Amino acid sequence: MPHPQIIDPALQSADARMAQRRRVLGIAAMAAGFFLFSIVDTIAKVLTAEFHPFQIVWSRQLGMVLGVAVLFAMQGRALFRTAHRGLQISRGVLAACSATLFIFAVAYVPIADAVAISFVAPFLVTVLGALVLKEQVGLRRWTAVCIGFVGALVILRPGMGVVHPAAGLVLLAAFFFALRQIASRVLGNADPTATTVAYTAVTATLILTLPALLVWRTPTSAFDWGLLALLAALAAVAETLIIRALELTEAVVLAPLHYTLIIWGTGWGWLVFHQLPDLWTWVGAAIIVASGLYTLRRERLAKARS
Repeated sequence: MPHPQIIDPALQSADARMAQRRRVLGIAAMAAGFFLFSIVDTIAKVLTAEFHPFQIVWSRQLGMVLGVAVLFAMQGRALFRTAHRGLQISRGVLAACSATLFIFAVAYVPIADAVAISFVAPFLVTVLGALVLKEQVGLRRWTAVCIGFVGALVILRPGMGVVHPAAGLVLLAAFFFALRQIASRVLGNADPTATTVAYTAVTATLILTLPALLVWRTPTSAFDWGLLALLAALAAVAETLIIRALELTEAVVLAPLHYTLIIWGTGWGWLVFHQLPDLWTWVGAAIIVASGLYTLRRERLAKARS
């Protein structure tokens, strides 16, 4: 008769402490990544006063490519090894589209408003997951999705002329971002995160190069050069932190930190542009965040049962 396997409680405790430590580090890395991305968005808005959005997005993506160059030096050709090259390239195209549309929008829309509207992306991911990936979505999650879109309507107030029409570009950017996330779900089971990031950075930079050259304006001051360089560097660091966070702990644990962007966006909007969201924007953002957190909770429960 086989003896039952005895697990050393000390080893269990050490494993639990290690898992907790990785979770804390992952949360810290993700929070820092989103904080840096809020600075990147703020710098991008400042630069729209002097430079075309294509040039700004290209500069931002260049920072990602520099980060990929470091990964390539460490991993070599293995970094770009994939059985889903077409999907990887498509994800890069979607990333370029969503980033470009967002920066076009923030030239006219306060950052906090743009960030709040962009929070509809997780709901679009749920809808596309059901339609494209045939994921099972229950009544409660569908209800949360509908409520989230109501929150977006509260912010936009269509027909009232309160929000600049460019806010519609944020919705379109959120749609492309959601498509990108659907691609990520498929690729997540096949390719390492670093491979996906590498293809996205290189593809987006390549397709943005020609539009950027057509509208290129060479900076004439050290300040503008510094802002463009800082934009690229911070984008690379932020992306690296988020990749590391996803390697340390589960995405479902980290996802709620996305909503910290509304805090940073509001703060930078007030400090740099002297803009604050109005009451209805806060109401709409609260509705979206509450619905989004509920949706994430339902997804977490669904994964726990599977």
